[in-house]
Amino acid sequence: MTIDLSPPAPSPETFPSAETLSSAETLPTLAAVIAPEPSAPPAPVRGAGAVAPAPGPEGRDATAPRVVASRSAEAAAPPRPPRFAALGDSLTEGVGDRVDGAWRGWAALLAQGLGEPGRPAEFRNFAVSGALARDVHERQTPEVLGYAPDLASVIVGVNDTLRHTFDIRDLAVRLDTVCAALSETGTRLLTACLPDPGTMLALPGPLARPLARRQRTVNAVVHALSERYGAVHLHIADAGWVEDRSMWSADRLHPGERGHRMIARRFHELLTAEGFALGTAPGAEPQQPVPSRMAKAAWLATAGTAWVARRCTDLLPQLVGLAGSEVRHWARGTSARLDHVAENALLSALASLSLDPPLARMGE
Repeated sequence: MTIDLSPPAPSPETFPSAETLSSAETLPTLAAVIAPEPSAPPAPVRGAGAVAPAPGPEGRDATAPRVVASRSAEAAAPPRPPRFAALGDSLTEGVGDRVDGAWRGWAALLAQGLGEPGRPAEFRNFAVSGALARDVHERQTPEVLGYAPDLASVIVGVNDTLRHTFDIRDLAVRLDTVCAALSETGTRLLTACLPDPGTMLALPGPLARPLARRQRTVNAVVHALSERYGAVHLHIADAGWVEDRSMWSADRLHPGERGHRMIARRFHELLTAEGFALGTAPGAEPQQPVPSRMAKAAWLATAGTAWVARRCTDLLPQLVGLAGSEVRHWARGTSARLDHVAENALLSALASLSLDPPLARMGE
């Protein structure tokens, strides 16, 4: 079977219809069963330290009504607010959406609309800037399992594509392990496919194509795992999202406040359809002042430059080699061979997870 590795044609953003999930829990009916009145006081219980229950009025066991009342109170207690955990990298940490000197981001915005009015959702953000799939697997997931969330977002992979150690099979195995561990506890997963960093950074074709090819394999794995675990999946890899510059921050790689709000609103829409989101969706319009050109330039000259330097140290030598290979294959008319190499690597990764290859949609 051949899987198309060519980039998708620009199309309006679409979102899949989510499977209907009934989240209503049926509370057990507690029947208050009281024994009939005895004709005589109960016989004393024999044995070391044994004490017979004191008879109440008319010979009834005085402890029975209290037990029934306690169980009825437990049954009448309202369920706790939903608990939401966010795993991932800088996208989920909130980079690009600064509020009061700290990153907020789409996950925090979404959490505000998950609980009922007056009963907000509990939220913890475990995401860390620069995180790889390995970090989510080895560091974040154990902490999240201890938190025992009802919902958990697992969005990672872009940083992996920017490393010279990129290995789609290793990434697939790690993400599968994370999704399985969370799903086994009853946690509902949130996932997303993402645009490739080469397109976001407007790199030249020979440099952008290797990164695009890597990101499409990551997205294919995420699609497959989302189907396997019934995740609420968001498509944000298409051209409509990428080309709208009002959605992005100065670094051209992370969403700005408007972009983070868009992601939160889209997830809220999907979760509302499944009965998970009971509150109001976050607003679409930014509430923070738009950074001035001077502020953007200052950021790029400091934090932005440091980010580029770190990526160049790790990836640039390999990326230059990949770009050279792209040019040579283009000159020979054999560029399809590079696509086949990536395709075979993807199929090997999915085979290691016992996943059916057709689940991989590399054109998305």
